[in-house]
Amino acid sequence: MVYGAAGHTGRFVVDELVRRGLTPVLSGRTASRIAAAAERHGVLDQRVVGVDDPDRLRRAIDGVDVVVNCAGPFLDTALPLATAAVAAGADYLDVTAEQPVVQTLYRELDRPARDAGVAVIPAMAFYGGLADLLVTYALDGAISADTVEIAIGLDRWWPTAGTRITGTRNTSTRQIIRDGVLAPLPDSAPTGRWSYPQPLGNQPVVQLPFSEVVTISRHLRVGDLTSYLNSSSLADLRDESTPPPSAADPTGRSAQRFVVDVVVRSGAATRRLTASGRDIYAVTAPILVEGVVRLLDDHHVLGAVAPGEAFDAADVLAALSAHPAGLTLDSSEDVVPAN
Repeated sequence: MVYGAAGHTGRFVVDELVRRGLTPVLSGRTASRIAAAAERHGVLDQRVVGVDDPDRLRRAIDGVDVVVNCAGPFLDTALPLATAAVAAGADYLDVTAEQPVVQTLYRELDRPARDAGVAVIPAMAFYGGLADLLVTYALDGAISADTVEIAIGLDRWWPTAGTRITGTRNTSTRQIIRDGVLAPLPDSAPTGRWSYPQPLGNQPVVQLPFSEVVTISRHLRVGDLTSYLNSSSLADLRDESTPPPSAADPTGRSAQRFVVDVVVRSGAATRRLTASGRDIYAVTAPILVEGVVRLLDDHHVLGAVAPGEAFDAADVLAALSAHPAGLTLDSSEDVVPAN
C-alpha cells in the first residue's frame, strides 16, 4: 500500500512498483486525488483514510504486506501509519528526511515490530537511505569509522509543495555525530567549500544534516560525522519564487542533477564513493522499491532498522546502478574534503 500515492513522489513510487510487477494499493486522504492517480494504471484498489483515525487506518491495511509512506510531513504521518502497519503485521518503509521522525520510530516501534515479525525502515530514500547505503558499502563489512563526511550537491532544487510544508513543520535542532554520539548542530556551524565531481565542481557548502545521520548512528560506530549541502540549492529552497519540479522526459523526471559524495576515513585508510543521477524525487522510487521487493522476498529483517542495516548495501547499490533511471557510482582514493 502506497500512502500518499497521489503526491509527487508517490506517483513515481506507484509507477516503479507497477514496473516491477507488483500491484500497489493506492491510499491517501483525498478520494478524488487517489482516484485520479489510480486511472493512470487501470484498475487499482483505493483506500481513502486519514492518519487521525487509528482504527480505520488499521483496517485499511488489512491484506497488505508492506506499507510505503510517501505523505509528509512525516512528523504527522509516520508514527500513526507505522504503528498501524505493525499492528496489522505489515512491514513499513517511508521516505522521510526528518531526523526526529526516524528517532521516534526507532524508539517507539523497534520492540513492537520485532514481536510482530515485521520491519520498520524509515528514510529509504534519496535523503537518508542513499547516504546510509553508500557509507555502509564504503566500510566493506566493517562497522566503525573515525570520520564520515557526506556532501550532497544539487545543480538546482525545485522543491515540491510537500517539501515546503515539511520545512515549516521541521523546526527541531538538527543533529550531527561528535565523539561517537548524536549532538546538536552548533548554531554557528562553519561553512566551507566542497570539490564535487563534475558537473558541480568546487562549490560553497553549508552544514545541513538530514535523516542519514540518525540512520547511520543506528548501526555504525562513527567518531565524527558531518553532512553538507551546497549553498546554491539551499538558496533555491528558501526562495519562495522557485518553481516546483517539471517533467523533462516521458517518465516525469525533472532535469535536476544531483551528486552524493561520501568520504569515509578509518585509520590510514580513506575511501570516497560518489553517486550521481537525475531528480532527487524520482530516484527515491527505485531506492524505496528495492526495499519493498527485498522485504517481500526475504522476511528475516525485523525491528526498526536503518537501510544499510536491513539490506546488503553493495547489492542494493548495484541494482540501482542497473536501473533504467539509476545511479552512476564512482569510487576513488583522491579525496578533497571540505575546507
